Amino acid sequence: MATPEAAARTAAAVRTAADHSPAADRARYDRATAHLDGPVAVVDLAAFDANAADLVRRAAGKPVRVASKSVRCRALLERALATEGFAGVMSFTLAESLWLARSGLRDILLAYPSSDRAGFAELTADPELAAAVTVVLDDPAQLELVEAARTGSAEVRVCLELDTALHLLGGRVRVGARRSPLRTPEDVAAFAELVQRRRGFRVVGLMAYEGHVAGVGDAVPGRPVRSGLIRVMQTRARAELAARRAATVRLLRRVAELEFVNGGGTGSIESTVAERAVTEVAAGSGLYQPRLFDHYRAFRGRPAALFGQPVVRRPGVGVVTVLGGGYPASGAAGPDRSPVPYLPPGLRYDPMEGAGEVQTPLLGAAADDLLIGDRVWFRHAKAGELCERFAQLHLVEGDAVVRTVPTYRGEGRTFL
Repeated sequence: MATPEAAARTAAAVRTAADHSPAADRARYDRATAHLDGPVAVVDLAAFDANAADLVRRAAGKPVRVASKSVRCRALLERALATEGFAGVMSFTLAESLWLARSGLRDILLAYPSSDRAGFAELTADPELAAAVTVVLDDPAQLELVEAARTGSAEVRVCLELDTALHLLGGRVRVGARRSPLRTPEDVAAFAELVQRRRGFRVVGLMAYEGHVAGVGDAVPGRPVRSGLIRVMQTRARAELAARRAATVRLLRRVAELEFVNGGGTGSIESTVAERAVTEVAAGSGLYQPRLFDHYRAFRGRPAALFGQPVVRRPGVGVVTVLGGGYPASGAAGPDRSPVPYLPPGLRYDPMEGAGEVQTPLLGAAADDLLIGDRVWFRHAKAGELCERFAQLHLVEGDAVVRTVPTYRGEGRTFL
């Protein structure tokens, strides 16, 4: 339940969401961090809160489970959860799940299978932890691993994962991530029966993440044909998955009492919550609004998480060099995995060097207005991966840093 302070904060964020411009934002970030040496990472709280409010609006009354991998900062996870409409955490490792549970958070869904035997030993020995954490399983071998690690009688809450990939041409073409081996409703129901027969395990949920819809923008700048093909694919994928997910839930409810059916992500909220079978949606990237989430027709978030690199050289007209900056995102390597120079506008990478390990040259007329020691602000390609590069996030309100909080890395937590 959101506090009155959180509700007021959300209302203020909605009122002021449009009251910004790149020039004004740059000036605010520069003033707020003038006392700090770079590189430096910031989160604009007005933008963060406005994005949170918009995710809730798009979810149309269904709870939003915050994806921790896209935040990787406990203080900001708690801030999101204090927003009316958010409920529960989607975590990415068992060690993280247990740490968050020991920190007081509840309703934690571990969304990726784990082979952490020590973690399962701890989970099964502590009924309170076991009640707070639900683990994803999709293979009998995973079930055997958990059982072999068991050190106590605490009941393990289990969520099954349905593969969401779209198969075309008789299965010869696959569109979507390679995740669960459970593809059909019958696959899921049969595995649920196996889990339910095992003492000390209980199926409580179903997850189905449609990454080819939620994580692929349908309005790629300068690529109208590609954008059109993506929209055709996503329309077909949504229809196919909606029917298969509904059938899976019907069969699964004959086997288990489901507490939740989770689906979607930042890019697919509207279509996911429209399915009656879905009870909640997951989202996290939309809070920070990294560059990979700029190209959707359905929504427009506000960049909230940025990092500033100091100018350390001026090699010539139309070029400056900043310290470091080579922070590529995970996934298939390509230009879209690099951070993007954001403020001041008009800077671009040298195509021969790109984002460098220890220095990054930037080209453009805007370079001539930058002095040694000035900052260039970048946006990461993904959301939470920024926090793997920085130990702290400086939280900005207006033109001041109001709080500095540790990232997972800053708390000494490396969960991958």
